[in-house]
Amino acid sequence: MSDSFTAKQVAEHKDVDKGLYIIIDGGVYALESFVDEHPGGAKILKRVGGKDASKQFWKYHNESVLKKYGEKLKVGTLKEEAKL
Repeated sequence: MSDSFTAKQVAEHKDVDKGLYIIIDGGVYALESFVDEHPGGAKILKRVGGKDASKQFWKYHNESVLKKYGEKLKVGTLKEEAKL
């Protein structure tokens, strides 16, 4: 797990067919294998696919959830992009 992604690359993975990626605090997570297991339902994950879901994640979860699932779902990190 050493891949780094731009926000644009993550946005291309916005649904299960293309690989459902989300960003949480700069980490990129692939959720297509987890969608059906998510206790809150698949709909919420599909809604944030391809986006930074940090705000939504921390609203409903604590750090233990990220520790439990993060290692197996994390596929990389978000690249820093120059703001012009």
